[in-house]
Amino acid sequence: MASTTIPPDLTLWLPTTKKELDLRGWDYLDVILFSGDAYVDHPSFGTAVIGRVLESEGLRVAIVPQPDWRGDYRDFKKLGTPRLFFGVAPGVMDSMVNHYTANRRLRSDDAYTPDRLPGMRPDYPSIVYTKILKELYPDTPVVLGGIEASMRRLAHYDYWQDRLRPGILADSPADLLIYGMGEKPVKELVATLRKGIPFNQIKDIPQTAYITDNVSVSDNDITLFPYEECLKDKTKHARNFRIIEEESNLYASTTRLIQPTGERFIVINPPNPPLSTSELDAAYDLPYTRLPHPKYKSKIIPAYEMIKFSVNIHRGCFGGCAFCTISAHQGKFISSRSRDSILKEVNAISNTPDFKGNISDLGGPSANMYQIKGLDEEQCKKCKRPSCLAPAICTNLHIDYSPSLELYETVNNMPGIKKVFIGSGIRHDMLLHDNKDKTLNSAARKYTEELIAKHTSGRLKVAPEHTEDSVLKLMRKPSFKQFEQFKTLFDRINKDHHLNQQLIPYFISSHPGCSPVDMAELAVKTKTMPFQLEQVQDFTPTPMTLATEMFYTGLNPYTLKPIPCARTKEEKLLQRSFFFWHQPANRPQITKYLRSINRNDLIKALLPPSKR
Repeated sequence: MASTTIPPDLTLWLPTTKKELDLRGWDYLDVILFSGDAYVDHPSFGTAVIGRVLESEGLRVAIVPQPDWRGDYRDFKKLGTPRLFFGVAPGVMDSMVNHYTANRRLRSDDAYTPDRLPGMRPDYPSIVYTKILKELYPDTPVVLGGIEASMRRLAHYDYWQDRLRPGILADSPADLLIYGMGEKPVKELVATLRKGIPFNQIKDIPQTAYITDNVSVSDNDITLFPYEECLKDKTKHARNFRIIEEESNLYASTTRLIQPTGERFIVINPPNPPLSTSELDAAYDLPYTRLPHPKYKSKIIPAYEMIKFSVNIHRGCFGGCAFCTISAHQGKFISSRSRDSILKEVNAISNTPDFKGNISDLGGPSANMYQIKGLDEEQCKKCKRPSCLAPAICTNLHIDYSPSLELYETVNNMPGIKKVFIGSGIRHDMLLHDNKDKTLNSAARKYTEELIAKHTSGRLKVAPEHTEDSVLKLMRKPSFKQFEQFKTLFDRINKDHHLNQQLIPYFISSHPGCSPVDMAELAVKTKTMPFQLEQVQDFTPTPMTLATEMFYTGLNPYTLKPIPCARTKEEKLLQRSFFFWHQPANRPQITKYLRSINRNDLIKALLPPSKR
């Protein structure tokens, strides 16, 4: 007898077509979200989260994933006009990082598209989608969100166009921008609209930005140097950045940032405080199917495959690495989910038909930050430090791994769970930190042992990023000596438990302040450990990071001292070649450069005579 396949219930997903609206009996929509990603109804995908949050507010919400922006705009027309507003979410990744390599070469695939198909979103969808919507529906408000718009909310350097661009609202005709993680601001927006306040009068919701012809400046506001002045004077842009970063890292700011741009003003309302545990739980406990929309049928969405059996247990990162956007977008302070919320999600995963019993990750931006916070939180609320770990670990940081150990053990003992792995990267400097409280040190040692012995799937990811202290200081990363200590510890634990696991270090070339000699030293030190590096990348300047500001201005925004940078393609390729000193094609270039600066000692250390 032939088997029959029961078609999926399309009403379990947010609707994407007119047919799916009809299945629900809907004759109107409150909000329509346009996404640059495929629609995966999972809490790791921002569009799904915002859609479900709006649904939980009693709204009728639809998602249009990867609309065709060429031709007759039929994807933008097919669901009509929403009652409240359009939302534009360009994607989980910045579209330009998604599209181009560090050398500005076009990528041939897209992990957020079915079967990796490229070309399913434009460059800068925040601008392209919004212009189309305003052309078709000039009277309907458009709200921007997502990391692309968030990191471009003020004047920013655009590496792909190699120029300083104004805040994105000068190019995108959106009515409002929500920056950072958007659950709370979007709920406040809905509540404000329900009070009958017209959209064009909504100006004071925290964590939003807008552009206006006139603004009344109060004593509590900070007016940044205008965009046009920053174009003429990079020092002014660098000084702006320091203010922006410090204000963004406050626990609870009350200060608006205002940047004159052309004849108008971009106004950034202060961010919300970090979400409480109950608020974060509420976002993760919504009725996600945790699956791609059935429209994709048997197609593979690589970004989903990577996280389908993983659980995000916290949000935010207090590392403040110079090249990273996580703290700028998610916040410096850690918001952690409750144990019950996490266990609920693990249980949902265990009931997935193709689940084999292994949780691929219980993690976050850095896996070992769960429930870690300041000992005196009042002190944290006054702090402007962009990093709690650099230049040294803050004495007020209460690094307690007891909650993580308890969580790992509980999940590991759940029915249907065979193994719990930690797939996210870890901060090794936190594991080595010597706390004054000896019970914390004991918990850290136990956590490290269990992490390596029980929760590593053959490979543990760590990000020393470089070996040279001068570069690491600019990166806001710890000394390489700490990585060497951690590797010794890793090797000892592997030996004690009769394991043969790999430590996978991540490194960056061409970071501001890094020279080819620094890369040669990196090559020699990693060779002796010994590593043949695989997880490496060339620095890519992305908007609103300290490293990008150093790259563009040639200055450290905190000292205004000059910072040398590798800018040309040739300079970048030379630095990158030191990662792969063992490849014959790179040896002539490496040898020629080191001879030109009279560093034969590095040639001898790196290349044996037969290989020079």
